[in-house]
Amino acid sequence: MSSHPAQRGAKAEPRPVLTKEHGSAVVDFVLVGALLTLFFLSIVQLMLVLHVRNTLIDAAASGARYGALADRTPLDAKARAAELAGRSLNGDFARDVTSIQVSVDGIQTLEVTVRAPMPVVGLLGPGGLLEVKGHAALPG
Repeated sequence: MSSHPAQRGAKAEPRPVLTKEHGSAVVDFVLVGALLTLFFLSIVQLMLVLHVRNTLIDAAASGARYGALADRTPLDAKARAAELAGRSLNGDFARDVTSIQVSVDGIQTLEVTVRAPMPVVGLLGPGGLLEVKGHAALPG
């Protein structure tokens, strides 16, 4: 015995049609989909910025350690940091690299500074906004 009215021979009442809600699911889907896509792309861009920053920090620190070796100079440190940043990312990220000797708490250290574009859209962005430094103690 089925309890469905159509199977018992009784007439089913027609369902009311909500015309003012017609088509709103499509609009909701598009708006929520666009918002989620924008959110996802923002997270990917943030991850790219952090990747570029960490790569430049590693290049600056490696360049400073290389330049602090007994038979190397600050120019070697600058060249090494520029080479690492250029190979890892892009040549545009290795254009502004400097290396100087500084004293930190009475200890002579080599400081390598890399200034690069801040990636805003992909790897494109205004130059010189991202600045990282690497240090290494000099022998002596």
